[in-house]
Amino acid sequence: MNVGELCDDLLAERADLEALLEPLDEAGWRTPTPAPGWQVLDQVTHLAWFDEAATLAITDPEAFRSGRAEVLADVDGFVDRVAREHHDRSGADVLAWLHRTGGQLTTAARASDPTVRVPWYGPAMTLASSVTARIMETWAHGQDVADALGVEREPSPRLPHVAFLGWRAFANSFRVRGRPEPEVALRVELGEVVLGPPDAADVVRGSLVDFCLVATQRRHPADTGLRAEGPVATEWLGIAQAFAGPPGAGRRRGQFA
Repeated sequence: MNVGELCDDLLAERADLEALLEPLDEAGWRTPTPAPGWQVLDQVTHLAWFDEAATLAITDPEAFRSGRAEVLADVDGFVDRVAREHHDRSGADVLAWLHRTGGQLTTAARASDPTVRVPWYGPAMTLASSVTARIMETWAHGQDVADALGVEREPSPRLPHVAFLGWRAFANSFRVRGRPEPEVALRVELGEVVLGPPDAADVVRGSLVDFCLVATQRRHPADTGLRAEGPVATEWLGIAQAFAGPPGAGRRRGQFA
């Protein structure tokens, strides 16, 4: 993928989220989201903080690596600590922070060598994958905000990026749970978006939106129209995660039936 085009997509996805956030008063920023213990404000501080981390990983990878051990020692605890440390900021302040970090990240990415490998809290990524991951995170946390506010979003034009990461993280979804990595190929068929070899015996079919909701753990698979064929695809659908780090708790069955 062209890094410049990916940066454009990230800024477009970020603009959609900012449009949801701009009308909120302070009470709105304190609305609980489906993530236990997290308010709308916490979802946004999470995005802004990790935007800054991604920018550092691109511009000064050694400095990023020097602080990575602290995060990896307790990823969930660190993520919650970031939320707590910024919990008293105003919504307007956090919105400005989010806007600023998105601009800084895309500026850094556009100026970088597109062949560089970028360190992260999982395996190192290409620069394109690093920006794509920020698109995925923006969309996923934006879904939490939309769910909290009772807003039904139109499907994002950037969903193919999210689906690609979800499919690409197939083996890692097993690895982070200590399960053997499958030795079979996986195919997903999501309307016009098709990923994986045509002769794969394990296949997931359904809508692009449903797949992205499941791959980012914003919906339980049973609350979607996704269908799995083959034992590995069936197992994977229950543990899929497009993001790095330890297994997420996901959403309860029936929570968004």
